[in-house]
Amino acid sequence: MNTQLAFVTGATGLVGSHLLYDLLRKGYYVKALKRQQSDVLQVHKTFGLYGGDADVPFKKIKWIDGELLDFQFVSKTIDDCTQVYHSAAVISFSHADRAEIMRVNVGGTANIVKNCIDKTIPLCHVSSIATLGRGEKGGVITENNLWQTDRRRSVYSFSKYKAELEVWRGISEGLQAVIVNPAVIIGPGDWTKGSSKFFSQVYRGLRYYTSGITGFVDVRDVSRCMIQLMEQERFGERYILVAENMGYRELFNRIADSLKVKRPTVAIQPFAMKIVSQVAWLIAVFTGKIPSLTKETARSAFQQIRFSNEKIRKAMGYEFISLEKSIEECCSFFIRK
Repeated sequence: MNTQLAFVTGATGLVGSHLLYDLLRKGYYVKALKRQQSDVLQVHKTFGLYGGDADVPFKKIKWIDGELLDFQFVSKTIDDCTQVYHSAAVISFSHADRAEIMRVNVGGTANIVKNCIDKTIPLCHVSSIATLGRGEKGGVITENNLWQTDRRRSVYSFSKYKAELEVWRGISEGLQAVIVNPAVIIGPGDWTKGSSKFFSQVYRGLRYYTSGITGFVDVRDVSRCMIQLMEQERFGERYILVAENMGYRELFNRIADSLKVKRPTVAIQPFAMKIVSQVAWLIAVFTGKIPSLTKETARSAFQQIRFSNEKIRKAMGYEFISLEKSIEECCSFFIRK
């Protein structure tokens, strides 16, 4: 019988909700962190996508209301836990959110790390490909490509880099921890947020595409890799999680074909995207709303960067879900819901 008690931060997010499902399916006991105002309905919806009665596993979750930045709260909450999975983060590319992004992403991670060290609890930290160096132009990025400070880096990227440094510091002090660096995550979740929004945008009639290329990975692979890495105790390492590298145009075309809607047909140019981002910033200034596009996200849409999954494939013999299958199944979930 599995007696592991896992503590999951970011439990109501895309990665967190799938991680909860996979942990419960494997017989783990689970504590899930959420803010008091957070809606857990999306987690229940995620459980319902994969068949069976979603209520059965959902009712096994022990929800904990609290804040990552409360050191004593974190200490008390994880006191009886045997594993910690840290996926919570503020995801924003707006400079207006800089203080909150750094406070939560870096400060929250520091709290988790310190408590895991004090209580000798193993940690799996969800970082990002945004913390990796870019290396030679046209080269494939590996775990050995180290961060390079660049004014063009987003606030979010910098916060995730600083958070990852907190974990490396903990490892140097004896913490048993493994770091995962997921690419752009594809999966069913809140269709109005993050990469899940790609599907609703294409469905509504997305007209434009950019020339950018990046890595993509199925959210189920992210969750399963995290659990396997912890079970195999592959501590003191980081692993890029990427299934395939693909251009945004091809990605949108495949989504459009699966949803049986029109493909994007207009190639937007960098100068035009820059103008759009400036207009979005002005609208945000006058309305107080979060800008729909920033300079950083506009720039990233044209970057052509490829990532390697060789390290984790060799370490665990892991085979990723093909992006074709991920898209098809995600579109099927989208249409159903």
